[in-house]
Amino acid sequence: MKVVAFNGSPKKEGNTYSAIQMVAQELEKENISVEIVHVGNKAVRGCLACNHCAKNLNEQCVINTDSVNEWIQKMKEADGIILGSPVYYSAIAGTMKAFVDRAFYVCAANNQLLRHKVGTSVVAVRRSGGIPTFDQLNHYFTISEMLVPSSNYWNVIHGTEPGETEQDEEGKLIMKVLGQNMAWLLKLIEYGRGNITEPAKQEKIFTNFIR
Repeated sequence: MKVVAFNGSPKKEGNTYSAIQMVAQELEKENISVEIVHVGNKAVRGCLACNHCAKNLNEQCVINTDSVNEWIQKMKEADGIILGSPVYYSAIAGTMKAFVDRAFYVCAANNQLLRHKVGTSVVAVRRSGGIPTFDQLNHYFTISEMLVPSSNYWNVIHGTEPGETEQDEEGKLIMKVLGQNMAWLLKLIEYGRGNITEPAKQEKIFTNFIR
């Protein structure tokens, strides 16, 4: 089994990376491989709202000047996905937000590519804003019919300078428990595949407030 993790911090090996690594260590103990992709230092533009990904149905965003289409394929091939972000004004870092907006929309429009995969998020923060950022990342999983493992607290770890998360003993335990629970859920899904029938996909119903 394989998990792909996306590091949304501009810093390659800052505290967001450390949080991902803590989860990855537990997954790798269970023979689940983890690939970490550095997103936060790339030039990634936001969604154009053109809807061509839903018209073309080729599993690609029409913007081809960055690596988002490559990352979408990594998500498709993985059994599990980790989204990691630092906190910018109590929210997801901008480059990470641009990536997940486009990637998750393409996946949804192309036969729900992420349906029933395992997804979880981790957040690194100096002081406040970790919970709103954690909530925002989780919205991408829950609208995609993904399965979300939890920990014994919300998945937030504290630190400012790279390496300071090592001093957050509770945060470290949160990441450890999360990794263990994610590994367990991945194994349960693998064990049930072919033995337990998945719920059938339902055709999406679109409404708004005036019709």
